[in-house]
Amino acid sequence: MDKLPLFDTHAHLDVEDFDADREELLRKIGETMAGIIDPGCDLPSSKKAVELAHQYPFVWAAVGIHPEELSHSSFDELKDIEALCADPKVVAIGEIGLDYYNDENSPHDLQQEYLARQLQLARKVGLPVIIHDRDSHEDVMKVIREAGQGVKGVLHCFSGDWAMGEELRGLGWYLGFGGTSRLKNDRGVRAILAKVPEDRILFETDSPYMAPVPYRGKRNNPLYTAIVAERAAELRGTTPEKIMESSTNNAKKLFFRLKTL
Repeated sequence: MDKLPLFDTHAHLDVEDFDADREELLRKIGETMAGIIDPGCDLPSSKKAVELAHQYPFVWAAVGIHPEELSHSSFDELKDIEALCADPKVVAIGEIGLDYYNDENSPHDLQQEYLARQLQLARKVGLPVIIHDRDSHEDVMKVIREAGQGVKGVLHCFSGDWAMGEELRGLGWYLGFGGTSRLKNDRGVRAILAKVPEDRILFETDSPYMAPVPYRGKRNNPLYTAIVAERAAELRGTTPEKIMESSTNNAKKLFFRLKTL
């Protein structure tokens, strides 16, 4: 079987959900897809993502501190995140951002400070970012405007409105689309996916979370990126192969260290 021109820009294969069959799943991914990016969520998972990237030529890593992980993280660890960025298999700083839904142990002002510092770090090391945004659209955009000048990135699992997407596009950013584009209650995601310019689309799974229909309630995995791409092709009146190729080219432009792809 020929490989699909398909890239999953967001899959947490380092987590324990994949401990039982990680090697077999990665073998299938390597046989059928162009590759994946595994984003860390704190310092330990960032290190695991880098280790995984060095074990498989089609896996790359992102490193960063997620807003849900602040209770056991520290600003001092950003020095270690910066050191990891020197690794050629690290293509971005992420997964970083704001989460006002799961915020019991992460005060909003502290989340914003971590995001601002990691955007500044991205500018310092010259890497793009992968942004998590849940129930925090206004503040995410505010921090990006104030601390992210000159930084490029992707709004992972985009859930904002058209105006937000247009502002991001004007800044040279990309929008990530995954399993939510196939949900009955998609909160307008499909309408945006149908008309956003093709050169700003990235596909992702957020594995092991957010499995698309018909796998809702089950463990997600990067092989399901094809389902997301097929749905996007239907919405846009194009072929899956064309939209897959476009999104993979977009990934290579944003995550420029994917030069071996």
